[in-house]
Amino acid sequence: MQDEIKRLYKSRNDRVICGVCGGFAEYLKMDPTIVRLIMVLIALTGGGIIAYLIAAIVMPERPM
Repeated sequence: MQDEIKRLYKSRNDRVICGVCGGFAEYLKMDPTIVRLIMVLIALTGGGIIAYLIAAIVMPERPM
């Protein structure tokens, strides 16, 4: 039996802007609202917006 590899994708269902926070929430099995609040706090301290933009470019879409 092969173990399925856990991969990080942008969410197709739970997206507000690009699906990055929804994808992290699916990967971490958390509520997406909590991930979004953490992202806002990181963005307020600096660097979070750049990290989000990089993730939006680098993370692939979840395959159908």
